[in-house]
Amino acid sequence: MITGVTGAREQLLLHRQRLSARNRQLREQWSLQVQPIRAPLGLADRAREAAQWLVRNPEWPIGAALLLLVLRPGRTVRWAGLAWQGWAAYRRLSRVLGPQGLRAR
Repeated sequence: MITGVTGAREQLLLHRQRLSARNRQLREQWSLQVQPIRAPLGLADRAREAAQWLVRNPEWPIGAALLLLVLRPGRTVRWAGLAWQGWAAYRRLSRVLGPQGLRAR
């Protein structure tokens, strides 16, 4: 009876080792397959983080806009129109993405 339990335990250990080796092999394959899209995904992550930072810290872009308004009023007014269009696009995108929008989750 003891040999049956020992044999089953050895089989389980052997099966576990095989699964572990297969897991390593699959991870290596996946790592090679993902390589071409790693840089674009990193860029998308950084852009999302920047957008989230701007939402959490609105005083910085507002301060920069006020500084530009004082230093270069004509150019700032032109850029304000573009910013307004960007804000409208953000609002439309937020409605499409749902209630959380681009906010941190």
